[in-house]
Amino acid sequence: MLQEKTRVWTIRSLMKFAIDHLQRRGFDEARLNVELLLSHALQCQRIELYTNFDKPLAPEELKAFRSLYERRLNREPVQYIVGMASFMGMQFNVDSRVLIPRPETETLVEQAMLLCKRAEPGQPLAIIEVGTGSGNIAIALAKFIKQAKLWTIDVSAEALALARENAERHGVLDRIVFERMDAFEPVDQLLLRRFDMLVSNPPYVSAGEWEELQQEVRRFEPRVAVSDWKDGYEFYRRLVELAPYLLRDQGTMFVEVGYGQAETVARMMKDAHFAQVEVIPDLQDIPRVVFGKTKSLARNPGFMN
Repeated sequence: MLQEKTRVWTIRSLMKFAIDHLQRRGFDEARLNVELLLSHALQCQRIELYTNFDKPLAPEELKAFRSLYERRLNREPVQYIVGMASFMGMQFNVDSRVLIPRPETETLVEQAMLLCKRAEPGQPLAIIEVGTGSGNIAIALAKFIKQAKLWTIDVSAEALALARENAERHGVLDRIVFERMDAFEPVDQLLLRRFDMLVSNPPYVSAGEWEELQQEVRRFEPRVAVSDWKDGYEFYRRLVELAPYLLRDQGTMFVEVGYGQAETVARMMKDAHFAQVEVIPDLQDIPRVVFGKTKSLARNPGFMN
């Protein structure tokens, strides 16, 4: 494809060629893809591509870009290729151990933050997150809610290791407790305290929907973080079951939901006697977050076994 010896490529000509090529191959956001890959190959900021448009590329720079570009042509997500994803204005290390943070999940964090800001200034807040992934949700909450202490659990030790790296990167490692735990197993360790809030972006793609997902998701992202491999509601049932035992009276549960799931999840919560159940849309006006308040229940050790 990109012949190094027969043509002198400038940043401008290479970007134009690569963008056109990706568009012809049916890639979304072709320009952004090329900007991210080329700035990573050249180890520069994206703005520098445009301030150095006519700069000729050295053979080693072209080789570095070609290596990244071929990975993208194979449908590997650009975030994994460059090892970084943006979330809530922060950069997170990501790789195939974790789900790539999505812009729509920012709605979940924003709604949790709005509620926390209603607390008395300086009032300590205890937040539990189910499903750590890259740590983007817990870290964003710790970063923006200074009085919050967070506990976050994940079944994947590899995901937790990467999340700890991200927490250290953003200076909040001392305010987040990371625990390897399966939410479907006994969670006795969590019963040692009550939380003010539970947040989760659980796997909500059903087994039937899995094959309809983009290649980038099916081939590269961890399936355990995407699908419950059942009907898409397995985690919501468990969270609705757990919340009254984990939260204080009038504690709040926030969950992200997939397209078309909000009404069913809201009904689950109402049937479980959650109060003030509401659905919040994301910036594309898609119902994205469901939240409600629950009455604390007495701890029954046998319940968790």
